[in-house]
Amino acid sequence: MTTIPHYDVIIIGAGSVGTPAAYYFAKAGFKTLVLDPLPSVGQGSSKKAIGGVRATHSDPAKIRLCLRSLEIFSTWKEETGDDIEWYQGGYCFVAYRQREEQILKDLMVKQKQFNLNIDWYNHDDLLKIVPDLNPNDLIGGTFSPGDGSISPLLCIHSYYTHAMQAGATFHFDERVTQILTQSGKVTGVKTDHATYGADVVINAAGAWSKEVGAMIGLNVPVQPDSHEAAITEHVARFLEPMIVDIRPAPGSSNFYFYQHLTGQIIFCITPNPPIWGFDTNETSSFLPMVAQRMVEVMPRLKNLRVRRTWRGLYPMTPDGFPIVGWAREVQGFLLATGMCGQGIMLGPGLAEMLVRLVQHTNTPADDEILPYMSPYRDFGGQEMLK
Repeated sequence: MTTIPHYDVIIIGAGSVGTPAAYYFAKAGFKTLVLDPLPSVGQGSSKKAIGGVRATHSDPAKIRLCLRSLEIFSTWKEETGDDIEWYQGGYCFVAYRQREEQILKDLMVKQKQFNLNIDWYNHDDLLKIVPDLNPNDLIGGTFSPGDGSISPLLCIHSYYTHAMQAGATFHFDERVTQILTQSGKVTGVKTDHATYGADVVINAAGAWSKEVGAMIGLNVPVQPDSHEAAITEHVARFLEPMIVDIRPAPGSSNFYFYQHLTGQIIFCITPNPPIWGFDTNETSSFLPMVAQRMVEVMPRLKNLRVRRTWRGLYPMTPDGFPIVGWAREVQGFLLATGMCGQGIMLGPGLAEMLVRLVQHTNTPADDEILPYMSPYRDFGGQEMLK
């Protein structure tokens, strides 16, 4: 009789949440298996991310998780020896209209309540921080110096390497086809290759998590939204923070860009209306749209040559907040999905919390923020800084 291999934890998805989670679970002594249908870690949405990392959000859950991620990123090279291209250039949200000024100032009150290092800078003072901003009509903006950027793929690969060293097992090119249950409890998973037993199964499948949830009859309200990004040629450093403009415009609700360690400018736009579905083919409309907006905010960019564009998937929830927590319908099924394009910045802090959830060692801070991410919330609110 064939013995089915058994794991303490099976994680579905080797991306920005699943791979760090594998590391922390293995490090905590859990026998851990990660399953992913793609050939290696981070090949879904993670490799399409542009690498911005911030704690400047509008709710305590994201703020606290990302503050922890920032701590981890800032010391990762010292602790592991791996260079993930961490750069602490900060984030700057600009305001060219009174509407955005009021939004940013109102949000800053809440952000400061959670000990974020963020302040409002008027026109002249903001230009001292970012001299190349277009001064015309500039009212000011917020600046958070603790934020920064990393290389998503270097980060995920580093977590993968250390997860393997800690004892985690990864199976690639292996698709989960069934979640096994008995008497209302998870017992394992079946894939297109084999069957595995498990005490806990974690849905960290990102844009594909709705399909995974449906395997136990659970409606996971996550749908992919296509976002495009691009990268320019290398130039000498002239820009420190990520620049974010939250003004809506035809075809987009906001855009953002920063200068990478290599000197390249990396930029992205949030489409409006959203582009739902799994299409990752680039469009002809993206570059003219975003280029016009970027040059209006920073005229110096107009002569830069764009080297490449690409399109990735944001696993969006109805309210813009992640879905994290235990399923009520089936014991042992844990949701960690719907990062809304912010999996890289949420991943490490969230992964540590997932271990505490499985160990039943929640901290008071965990218990405070989990309701914001509950799979059973009403999804009626809206994240202000998606």
